Amino acid sequence: MNSLRVGSTGCGVFTSVQHMIRMRHSTPSRIWPVLVASLALAAACGGDDDSAAPTDDTTDATDEDAAPTDTPDEPETPDEPDTTDAADPPAGAAPDLSAVCPDPLVLQTDWFPSPEHGYAYRLIGDAGTLDAENGIFSGPLLDTGIDLEIRAGGPYLGFQPTPATMYLDDDIHLGYVNTDDKVATADGQPTIGVMAPLEINPQILMWNPEAYDFETFEDIGESDAAVLVFGGSVYVDYLVNAGFVRPDQVDPSYDGAPARFVAEDGALAQQGFATSEPYRYEVELEDWGRPVEFLLIHDSGYEIYSQTLSVRTDALDELSPCLEQVVPVFQQAVVDHWTDPEPTNQLIVEIVDDLDSSWVLAPGQMEYSARTAVELGVVGNGSDDTVGNFDDDRMERMVELVVDVLGIDDVSPDAVYTNRFIDPSIGF
Repeated sequence: MNSLRVGSTGCGVFTSVQHMIRMRHSTPSRIWPVLVASLALAAACGGDDDSAAPTDDTTDATDEDAAPTDTPDEPETPDEPDTTDAADPPAGAAPDLSAVCPDPLVLQTDWFPSPEHGYAYRLIGDAGTLDAENGIFSGPLLDTGIDLEIRAGGPYLGFQPTPATMYLDDDIHLGYVNTDDKVATADGQPTIGVMAPLEINPQILMWNPEAYDFETFEDIGESDAAVLVFGGSVYVDYLVNAGFVRPDQVDPSYDGAPARFVAEDGALAQQGFATSEPYRYEVELEDWGRPVEFLLIHDSGYEIYSQTLSVRTDALDELSPCLEQVVPVFQQAVVDHWTDPEPTNQLIVEIVDDLDSSWVLAPGQMEYSARTAVELGVVGNGSDDTVGNFDDDRMERMVELVVDVLGIDDVSPDAVYTNRFIDPSIGF
């Protein structure tokens, strides 16, 4: 395997994309002004030693970072040994997971290493190694006594859905599964979400604003625009059932490449991520090089949680002792990454470069993604002060909606998610 290390960088600069001014999106999370300031600071001096996150944050896989620095010294007891309980580390220290978690702990993602995956890669940091042939990045999970193995999805799985992969390979402990996919597979390949790293699904439909002036999803349905998407996407069925788009508009032949969008001068509505494609098309894609406009699928009323950290339902009891301790570690990683994304952004760019595939990422795109995720409320605490938890009312509403769209037997919300392992004190 190749050893991949991250070096220091100079100050980063966020690229300004003018179409953001015209975006129509949900009201951002109430914490985004604080995070924008943090991200701006990280972008300005992300590579400087004095801009690093506090040493008690779970940011990088080093002993120095994992060790607590602000714990008061225990008073000395004459002629008595130190009685500090090593099994109960002070606040800020990484817990010892060696007795409760599998080693390595295996996380199956749903695509190539991407900006939205940053919090997971941060848990390994520059201590990791890359198996480029199989798309696997692995290394110590902070100073917890176990390793974390992050597996890329998409072509590395033959584009097989994550739940199916999890049921074929018992070595996978955690996987990224969207709310709607959980409902769709609840009968045959049930999974249960234990953390929601993203508050809003960044999925979009985008188009050339010079070709169309869409303001709503209804506008798309009233046009002659093709809706170019991946086949089998439940949200597309929802858009059709809700009357937002016509069945004859849907073209499920999208393969992730920009060729058709460019060839048709953007005169269609194509799926993408708000945190990725707008920057890529305007700045990185020489054949396009212009702004695109978009609508968040979330704003249509389809408010699923995407890429939720999930386990096989039949493995929940066995993994519970591990989940009780490791889920808060993942929660803290979400806060740490989006507050100071630069170190992991650079790492992911280097990993993608070493994979040497059709999937490409640039530093500017990573910076754009971090900034946009905060501005749109893609990351945040939601309706409370906790990051990573599921909103009960929202889940009940979405499960019922997806059941109706798919025309399947009722699924209990309790069967597809739990907040049991969430630490409510962790948030932005």
